[in-house]
Amino acid sequence: MEPNPERGNNSWIDEIPDRLAAIEGAHLLRRRRVVQPAGGAHLLVDGQPLLAFCSNDYLGLAGHPALAEAARQATHRYGLGSGGSPLVSGHSAANDALEHELAAFVQLPRALYFYAGYATNTGIIPALVGKGDALFSDALNHACLIDGARLSRATIVRYPHADLAALGAALAANPARRKLVISDAVFSMDGDLIDIPALLALCERHDALLLLDDAHGFGVLGPQGRGSLAQAGLTGAAAARRVLYMATLGKAAGVAGAFVAGDATLIEWLLQGTRSYIFATAAPPLLASALRQSLRLMAAADDRRAQLDALIAQLREGLAALPQHLGWRLLPSQTPVQALVVGRSEDALALMDGLRARGLWVPAIRPPTVPAGTARLRIALSAAHTAHDVQQLLDALHAAASDPAL
Repeated sequence: MEPNPERGNNSWIDEIPDRLAAIEGAHLLRRRRVVQPAGGAHLLVDGQPLLAFCSNDYLGLAGHPALAEAARQATHRYGLGSGGSPLVSGHSAANDALEHELAAFVQLPRALYFYAGYATNTGIIPALVGKGDALFSDALNHACLIDGARLSRATIVRYPHADLAALGAALAANPARRKLVISDAVFSMDGDLIDIPALLALCERHDALLLLDDAHGFGVLGPQGRGSLAQAGLTGAAAARRVLYMATLGKAAGVAGAFVAGDATLIEWLLQGTRSYIFATAAPPLLASALRQSLRLMAAADDRRAQLDALIAQLREGLAALPQHLGWRLLPSQTPVQALVVGRSEDALALMDGLRARGLWVPAIRPPTVPAGTARLRIALSAAHTAHDVQQLLDALHAAASDPAL
């Protein structure tokens, strides 16, 4: 085909190298690294042994031998793939048992198991609201909630982070009959926990449905790690019909996938109307079998949660003693997500590289993942860490803070 003379000889595809170069010039280019477990919280990263503070494996269960054994046995019983979508032939006995056990674990009437967390939120939100409805989203919500909101075609009202007064005013002013509030429970880049009882009270007052994403609280917070909703006392007999609770299974649970739980009728509606559930191949039963074992381990992991709490306290105490001249700022958090805001993207990258030179991997998080001017180190703690590991990180950060080159 001859080139269009009105466009010249260059295709728009030829612009992509320059666009990539612009991203790199702004210190925003992302790079994948090849990793391999090396014991405890250590990884081989592109062949280099590093002490890692970047994993969401908060309870240190991802390498637990009981999970590997459960998956091995399931492989012999079920094979590898599921072979179909859940509504055709992919809903195995293992997946079915997992859904019942998930519902029991979070003390809600019914659960629906998905192959991935991103697919859960991008699918269930459009199943709940659509054109002509109103959706209210926290400004710092995760990208999967944001994308689900956009796909819904509902009118989106974005309220300032954790500003429930602003949310209440927006709910009161909006005439839509169907209203949905979506929020992280623990915010993935800041580590703070939303006030769930107050959020639910607003939804009750304005007849709104509430979707909570507890990806970073499930397994860590609440009695026996049952999550932030249980910590708020809003499960079991106190569960509210208008709350949908979503959590991922590749973080504290140590495997993969996600689920949404809540009122049985609402879950049935999601089963009937969520495109990312209906039209996708179901998760393999070997993962469901490993997750069933993971739920048992999480319920008995009070020692791991206590270890995690001690490490959080140690880290925060040590970071409070950092020199103030660089303007680094530790955000409030009592969760395994600890954010040390540095400011400029290039400074966060330099700090990350300096730590890596000392044998530590702590990722620099930059816009657009976080707001402009708030590039940071996202320190993720795990029960797999030791007090010595955390002290090693603190020593490295204090040394970096004293480096005149920073």
